Amino acid sequence: MAKRKQDPLAKRAIGRFIVLDPEICHGKPTFRGTRILMADVLEQAAAGVAWETIIKEWRGGISMEAISEAVLLANQTFRDHPAQCPAPGYGLKRVQV
Repeated sequence: MAKRKQDPLAKRAIGRFIVLDPEICHGKPTFRGTRILMADVLEQAAAGVAWETIIKEWRGGISMEAISEAVLLANQTFRDHPAQCPAPGYGLKRVQV
């Protein structure tokens, strides 16, 4: 049986809470049912903002479980595809010990 190719322009779930929809935010990962970008929430979490505060700032549009999924998906992506995850503005420097 031949595999069907997935339409790259079709809406698809990449997790329970995270979706890619070309009709919403140019197809960037968002939280299901919102226009909240996964990247924005991850940036807040990386800056040390408490998850409870993030939820309040997004007026409850996301949950603790949704943030957890976003962190896990980002970690998995970085682990599985490190060459595709450059950190603009950051470079590795050799440290003398």
